[in-house]
Amino acid sequence: MSWLPDPFRIANFRAFWSARLLATLAQLAMVTAIEYQVYTLARETMSIEAAALRLGLIGFIQFVPLFFLTPFSGWAADTMDRRAIARLAILIEIGSAGALGLATAQGWISLPVIYVVAVFVGISRVLMGPSMGALASNIVPRDLLPSAIALSSIAWKGATIAGPAIAGYLLAVSIETAYFFAVALFILAIIALFLISHIDQQKSDRRNGPIAQVVAGLRYVRENRLVLGAISLDLFAVLLGSAVALLPIFATDIFGGGADLFGHLRAAPAVGAVAAALYFAIRPLKTNVGVKMLVAVGIFGVATIGFAFSRSIALTFFLLVLIGASDMLSVYVRSSLIQLYTPDEMRGRVGAVSTLSISASNELGDAESGLMASLLGPTTAAFLGGLGAIVVVGIWAIIFPELRRAKTFEPPNDANLH
Repeated sequence: MSWLPDPFRIANFRAFWSARLLATLAQLAMVTAIEYQVYTLARETMSIEAAALRLGLIGFIQFVPLFFLTPFSGWAADTMDRRAIARLAILIEIGSAGALGLATAQGWISLPVIYVVAVFVGISRVLMGPSMGALASNIVPRDLLPSAIALSSIAWKGATIAGPAIAGYLLAVSIETAYFFAVALFILAIIALFLISHIDQQKSDRRNGPIAQVVAGLRYVRENRLVLGAISLDLFAVLLGSAVALLPIFATDIFGGGADLFGHLRAAPAVGAVAAALYFAIRPLKTNVGVKMLVAVGIFGVATIGFAFSRSIALTFFLLVLIGASDMLSVYVRSSLIQLYTPDEMRGRVGAVSTLSISASNELGDAESGLMASLLGPTTAAFLGGLGAIVVVGIWAIIFPELRRAKTFEPPNDANLH
């Protein structure tokens, strides 16, 4: 296996990578089916604006458990076996996808049923984020971590390409087929997790209690301004600039397509993300990482504005690819900085804060986009979101000079790592 990238020569990393690929592929197939089913169910009796609001509500419902439980899932990831927590999360997702598949096949599916299941989907993501995010650092040596993060991102984003596209074709067969496909992949993912053998995890001291340790994690993020700036930049930029939530509207009502077009557009951002992740896995960033992250978020905003006004399917696909590539660069830099600037016994809690910000930007961003689309229309909503992301970059470059000064991923000798 000498031809493989260095992290892939480690058996545990291969199992971890496979688990992340399969779980993300299953989750994206399930979420794509949920988004499409919510919008089509709502459009049976509602206007485009009202259906857009129902679509955005899915994001808000998933965010509620994330908001309340994420800090404690970070504590759990620092004090318990991270593999066991990830397995529990996947079991919840198996139940969620199975329930939606059965409800759809038997004809008793409805918006309230989907909203209830969405709560459990949110809970599974609460558990999955910090545990899987911190697990890679327990599997590979420190010097291989940036490459491992890029490869892990390939699994994540590669599944984000395939999941929606495959779901689009399966939705054309039947919606329940997409849900049962997700169940099968979740089962394979949990098997891969059981293949991960002993890990070298520095567990946090439980004597201080969960509340005190959660507070310590929040305090660490607040005091480490580079970590705080990187996390909050993604939070506000994507919260304002989320365009993915509007794709059902663009695919069906603006472009006049169906489930297959929606699946392809839903996968487009991940095409760019995987291309970027492949590049960084082979040639990791080494200089001016902070400035490059700021530029990437700015490009994300510009591409979102272009997406708002595009009425060409080919141009829209290209802009979504650009959105995904720029977002991947931002994710790669942020994840590497967080992992390398944070001691292992605190990575779960810091990762939980990062997961919460990502979820807030994604789920609340979806809700915000749905609300804005219902009030102003999808074009204006996407335009204002892209503009907002650009404004956030300018503000963060000023109030967090640490981002502009971050030259490499390695922390300086006087960095606060303990």
